[in-house]
Amino acid sequence: MAPFAYFNNQFVPLDEARISIRTNALHYGTGIFEGIRAYWNARRKQLFVFKMAEHYERLLRNCRVLRLRVGRDVKELCDITLELLRKNQHREDAYIRPLAYIGSEGLGPKLVGYETGFAVYTIPLGDYLDTSTGIKVGVSSWRRISDNSIPARCKVTGGYVNSALAKTEAIEQGFDEAVLLTQDGHVSEGSAENIFLIRGGTLITPDLSADILEGITRQTLIELSREELGLEVTERSVGRSELYLSDEAFLCGTGAQVSPIIEVDRRPLSDGKIGPLTAKIQQLYFQVVKAEHEKYQHWCTPVY
Repeated sequence: MAPFAYFNNQFVPLDEARISIRTNALHYGTGIFEGIRAYWNARRKQLFVFKMAEHYERLLRNCRVLRLRVGRDVKELCDITLELLRKNQHREDAYIRPLAYIGSEGLGPKLVGYETGFAVYTIPLGDYLDTSTGIKVGVSSWRRISDNSIPARCKVTGGYVNSALAKTEAIEQGFDEAVLLTQDGHVSEGSAENIFLIRGGTLITPDLSADILEGITRQTLIELSREELGLEVTERSVGRSELYLSDEAFLCGTGAQVSPIIEVDRRPLSDGKIGPLTAKIQQLYFQVVKAEHEKYQHWCTPVY
């Protein structure tokens, strides 16, 4: 069966959801996107969308920065997404990509005088990074874009050139992923993931002033680590060398999920193996997103 997309206010076959080469967002990166995961629970034969409303709330907040007007509220966006998933009949883990963008064909990098386009598509998606054996990361020579340039907190499409440069450099140097520093040299995040360190049993993550995405997975893990694992969680400035001195570390995000870091700049963590606390956090996270943890089932929306 050919997959469907939501495009121009209707459901259409995915290969018909096309834009002109003159589209403003293609030239200037004037768009806001989201990434949402749906998890297939084979035992219950059900597909669950994780924190769907929270993702759309963030999308609409971020659209204010680029003055985009989607014209639909969170409930309408959730209903569209559920209908799209049903049309595409996913029976595996899936990724949902909503995109709001300047759809007009006028020239000029500005945010006024143009119409907003909106689209959603879905694809099957397993692991974005290796969650089972761990990943090797390298500190990038590229610095994270600053909030006064392109706000990383807002998932602006054009801002991900910064991520592409860092990720490509990391791959070509033999790493799985990059870690970017802020303009003043403190740890920010991965190319498309938030980062956590563990030192002396304390979970540490850069605070929101470190030019990071205001991650939904990040906030989920903070809550779960405190409430379910009894861990102390600290949000603060993190120095580069702390990465080397940490007992454990991991990247997280909708795509990355919980991806354990086993090596930073060719310096092994936890003897080059997944650390015990990271493993507990990862196990708990997968239970929650697959609606296997009764306390947090309200975060998971069934599709069928």
